[in-house]
Amino acid sequence: MQVIETLAQGLKRELKVVIPANEMETRMNERLAEVKDRVRINGFRPGKVPVSHLKKVYGKSIMAELVNEIVREKPTEILTSRGEKSATQPEVAMTEDEAEADKILNAQADFEFTLAYEIIPAIELKDATGIKVTREVVEIGEDEVNEQILRIAESARSYESKKGKAANGDRVTIDYLGKVDGAAFDGGKDEDAELVLGSNRFIPGFEEQLVGVKAGDEKTITVTFPADYPAANLAGKEATFDITVKEVAGAAPIEINDELATKLGLESADKLKEIVRGQIEGQYGSVTRQKVKRQLLDQLDELYQFETPERLVNAEFDNIWRQINTDLEQAGKTFADEDTTEEQARVEYRKLAERRVRLGLVLSEIGEKAGVQVSDDEMQRSLFEQLRQFPGQEKQILDYFKNTPGAAASLRAPLFEEKVVDHLLSEVSVTDKTVSKDDLMAEDEAEDKPAKKASAKKKAASKAEAAEGEEAAAPKKKAPAKKKAADESAE
Repeated sequence: MQVIETLAQGLKRELKVVIPANEMETRMNERLAEVKDRVRINGFRPGKVPVSHLKKVYGKSIMAELVNEIVREKPTEILTSRGEKSATQPEVAMTEDEAEADKILNAQADFEFTLAYEIIPAIELKDATGIKVTREVVEIGEDEVNEQILRIAESARSYESKKGKAANGDRVTIDYLGKVDGAAFDGGKDEDAELVLGSNRFIPGFEEQLVGVKAGDEKTITVTFPADYPAANLAGKEATFDITVKEVAGAAPIEINDELATKLGLESADKLKEIVRGQIEGQYGSVTRQKVKRQLLDQLDELYQFETPERLVNAEFDNIWRQINTDLEQAGKTFADEDTTEEQARVEYRKLAERRVRLGLVLSEIGEKAGVQVSDDEMQRSLFEQLRQFPGQEKQILDYFKNTPGAAASLRAPLFEEKVVDHLLSEVSVTDKTVSKDDLMAEDEAEDKPAKKASAKKKAASKAEAAEGEEAAAPKKKAPAKKKAADESAE
C-alpha cells in the first residue's frame, strides 16, 4: 500500500492511497480460502470446490467487502501512522467510473482512493498560574429566605368557598370559550379552570374583568392577545371569552409553620427553611459559576491563538446560526430590530464559532494532559437527568442514546468540560468578592436577548461561551387555553 500526500496547506491534508491489484487479489484469495470449507455448491463435495470456481462465483462480492473494509479501517490506521488527528471524519473519494470500478473488483486494476481531512493543530499548553478570576458571592439573609418561603406558602395556600363578589386574591373556578372573529380557536376552551385573580397567569386584561363576578354569573369579556404571543395565529388579535363562573373562593391566611411543611412533604418548618436556603444558594452559585467560567475562558482565549479547523468552525457556526434564527422567529423580530444586519451578525457569530472551537480544543488538550476522566456513574447520572426532564419519553430517549452515533459523546462533552474547568480553577488565582444580588444578576439579565445587538457582541460572545449549551429562556405569559397550562404558569 502506498500513501502519497497530495495536499498539505495549513491544517488541510489530502492523501492518495494506492493498493496494488496483486495485493487486492492476494487478500481476496485468502478470504476465499477461509470460506472454502463452508460454502455449499451443487456438484461439489464440501471443501472440494476449486478456488477458481469460488473466485468466479464469489470473487466480486468478496472484493467489494474488502473495499468497504479498507475504506472503513484504513483511514484511522493511516492517520495514526502519520501521528495526526482528524478534526472530523475524513472524506473518502473513490472512482465513480463503472468500468474502472469493475476492473478493481476483478483485481485487474489498482484500488485507489483519496482521503481529505483537516488535522487538529498541535497545542502547546501554557502556564495558567498567571490567570486571575474573581468569584462573586452573595450573602443570603433571613429576609430573602423568608420571602421565598412566603411565595411557596402562597402557591400552596388553601381556599374556602365564599359568597359575594370576587376580589383580587380570590380564586375563581370558571368554564370559558374563546373566540376570534366569532369562531372558536384551538385551545381556547376549558372547564373548571381555577384562576387566582391578580396572579397575571392569563393574558393581559383577562383577570381584571373578572373582579366583581359572583358564582353563577355569565359574562363575555374582550381581550387582545399580545403582539409577541407565541401562537402566530392569535398574536395581536382581539378575542372574546364567554365565561361561566362556578365558584368564588377566598384565600385562607398564610401561616409559616410545621403544618405547612408537612403539607409540602417535609417534617418541619426548619427543614423547609433549610431546603429553601439551599435552593437560593444553588441559584446564585450557578450564576457565580457561569461568571467565573466566563472570566477563565476569556483569559484562555487571549493566551491561545491558532488556526482552527474550518470544518469544525462551519459546523459550530451552523448550530449557532440555526438557534439565532429560531430565537428571532419565536420573538417575532428581525436583525434590524436588534440594531444589526444579517451580514454583520454572520461575521460576529462566525467569530464566536471560531472562539468556541479553539477553546474546546484547548480544554480538551488540558483535560487530556491532566488525566481528566468522566466516570460511568457520572454518565449515568447525566442520562438520568435527561430522562427526568421528559417524563413518559424514557424509552425513546434511551433508544436515541443507544442507537445514535455520537449521542453518548453529547452527554460526556459538557461533563468533561466542567471537570477541566474545575481542574483549572484549582491552579489559577481565585479571589472571592461579596456582592449584592442585583450586582450578581444585572449583567446576565441585560444580555438575555434572542439575538445580541452588534454593540454588545463581544460581551455576548463571552457569555455564550461561558454558558456553553445553556440558554436562559424569558418567561412567557400563558393563554387561558387549558387548565394545565395555567397551572404550569403558576409553578
